[in-house]
Amino acid sequence: MSGERLVQLEGAVNFRDIGGYKTIDGREVKWGKVFRSDGLSRLTEKDHQVIRHIGIGRVFDFRTPAEVSEAPDNLPEDNSIVHVNLPVAHGKFDFVEAMNRLKQGDDEWMTPDFMVNGYIQNIENAGDVWGEVINSIADAKDTALLFHCTGGKDRTGTCAALILLMLGVDEETVVQDHQLSNKYIAVVLPKFLEVIASYGVDPEKLVPYLTAPLDCIHALIDHLRRNYGSAAEYLAIKAGVKKETQALLKEKLLR
Repeated sequence: MSGERLVQLEGAVNFRDIGGYKTIDGREVKWGKVFRSDGLSRLTEKDHQVIRHIGIGRVFDFRTPAEVSEAPDNLPEDNSIVHVNLPVAHGKFDFVEAMNRLKQGDDEWMTPDFMVNGYIQNIENAGDVWGEVINSIADAKDTALLFHCTGGKDRTGTCAALILLMLGVDEETVVQDHQLSNKYIAVVLPKFLEVIASYGVDPEKLVPYLTAPLDCIHALIDHLRRNYGSAAEYLAIKAGVKKETQALLKEKLLR
């Protein structure tokens, strides 16, 4: 599962296809239609060739203005890709502010429930964002679509989970897809933890913030089931993705 979907790039470690998953009714999510990623600020010219070949036509960027300013997406300059910024702050503040707080020795905000609360807030406060992305997938013609944030695990993970659940992928597979971020991020995590330690902060305390915690995806799925019945109902109620659009998406993205 992990080997097939990762797109090998020089400037991103968590760029992957959400295709290939089986649905409960026996169909399969098509490859090459929807991609998810971490930040794209370090993409190289070789990477540009790869994403052109993939056929990415639109990129949705969930980072806040501060995150975008700190590390703008480095996309091909030929205007072949439309960049859309849909800011979502995970928790009370974004990655840039979190790092600034750590540099000042402030790690008190990293409470045990910080990450779980961020996932629930993403569901309750950013429905319009997920709706815009998912409705755009339905409207897209022959191009593929990509969405990303900084680490490609929390905000991006929320969007991917909603899409896969709506398509009928079972919950355990959605959890496994979420956890793949930990496999790919492991390449760069030691460097991040080294930087955190240089601020005089215990790096182990920040591991949940820099990884994709298992309890967060479970909490997200439980919240959807308990409060909306399903991801499909949530998208119809809170995200403006009509049931007719969801049916269209299944025809478009499943085989």
